[in-house]
Amino acid sequence: MVAEEVESIAKRRGFFWPAAEIYKPIAGFWNWGPLGTRLKGNFLAEWKNIFVRGENAYEIETTDILPEIVWQASGHSEGFNDKQTMCKKCKSRFRADHFIEEFLKGKEKLEGKSCEELTAIIEKEKLRCPKCKGTLSEVFVFNLMFSVGVGPTGEQKAYLKPETTQSSVLDFPNVYRTMRGKLPLKIAQVGRSFRNEISPRNIMLRMREFDMAELQVFFNSEQKEFAGFENISKENIRILPAELRKGKEGKEVEVSIEGALKKGWVPNEITAYYLAKVFTFYLSLGFERKNLRFKELLPEERAHYAKVHWDFEVYTEDFGWVECVNNAWRTDYDLSRHQQFSKQKLTVFEDNKHVLPNMYEPSFGINRTLFLLLVSTYRKDEKRVWFAFPPALAPYSVAVFPLVKKDGVDKKAQEVFDLLSKEGLEVLYDESDSIGRRYARVDEIGIPFAVTVDYQTLEDKAVTVRFRDSTKQERVPIEGLGKFIKSAAKF
Repeated sequence: MVAEEVESIAKRRGFFWPAAEIYKPIAGFWNWGPLGTRLKGNFLAEWKNIFVRGENAYEIETTDILPEIVWQASGHSEGFNDKQTMCKKCKSRFRADHFIEEFLKGKEKLEGKSCEELTAIIEKEKLRCPKCKGTLSEVFVFNLMFSVGVGPTGEQKAYLKPETTQSSVLDFPNVYRTMRGKLPLKIAQVGRSFRNEISPRNIMLRMREFDMAELQVFFNSEQKEFAGFENISKENIRILPAELRKGKEGKEVEVSIEGALKKGWVPNEITAYYLAKVFTFYLSLGFERKNLRFKELLPEERAHYAKVHWDFEVYTEDFGWVECVNNAWRTDYDLSRHQQFSKQKLTVFEDNKHVLPNMYEPSFGINRTLFLLLVSTYRKDEKRVWFAFPPALAPYSVAVFPLVKKDGVDKKAQEVFDLLSKEGLEVLYDESDSIGRRYARVDEIGIPFAVTVDYQTLEDKAVTVRFRDSTKQERVPIEGLGKFIKSAAKF
């Protein structure tokens, strides 16, 4: 599997590794290493450029712990559950729908099935515990939130947040007031979420602690037009609406976002606008169009808050289709529930009337996205291994090598390093081993350009620039080198 090779490189070179690895790690917790932290930082810079600055959104940062009443109001206390089955002999627990799907080899998706329906399948197929062959229990509900006791005796019950959304909802009145807001008002947030997954698996695809990047758009649902839609309406996306999922084909189609709106597959301009924005963003990250799609969830599959719910999915040979962005029209559900539970008025006064805003949310799973990016951009031939990251995402923009560590070549290489760094490029300096080994090392971590300083440089004040993907080389004057690299990288 490509994923296994990627995991091996990631641990060895410093993209990510299990938390507390010197002990027996707890499944579902991963740390970003130095290269992974750079990759994540570059991803967030691109995300903020498109979804924060590009949307004139207000970014906030919030706590990871919120009181119990927040989750009662949001519906998570009752509705944020997975369905479990337990071995009566060894007491091992399994997420029922995933356990059955694996047995059926993916022939049927069971998300949304009731406990009774899942129990019936287990009994019909005579499924047993894969660890000890014991009998499995009836399927039951398990809440995924981590509880926290706050105070010296833990008397105040709270939870680690399973999503960052509720913090944005709670702070909506503050942002609207302090920023002199007007609908549609957009709040952006990058933060951690915590979910007590029954069976974390597939490396970073199902974790217990993970990073999210979210945009909450609060808007007046009576306003049918959404600013910016016309600019993006001709964009083509790949889409699998509920109408087609119910048919025999069940195959995504390519259509303009304007066409999807006219066909009634997409309910309004705001949904259409963000579907297009998300799709084009993932194309810019280096994913292939054929491996991207939106899948509309059926009523029984939707979260309790969603009127319309689209999963943005990425395909890989190792994992099939994997959800990376949750796109949900949450109506006024969140604000209305918190208004009810808090007894605080959360309406705004615009156009001579009180409005309780609806909310639309694209919610990005950062860990999943970056792990699938590693898998999708992994390249291998008979000579070398490399990651074909877009230059803007690569952990470093360029590597600088002195051909030898003597005769002033190394000093000149250091000058080139300093020059490129001052021009705003992220530069890696490496002077150990043969030039071939150094090329192999920087290819393996996806650096798009390598600059070699040699004896000839001392005479002609030019360097050799090697391109990662093609391995072609070009002689470039030091004067203007930064401009050359930025142009080639399309910075």
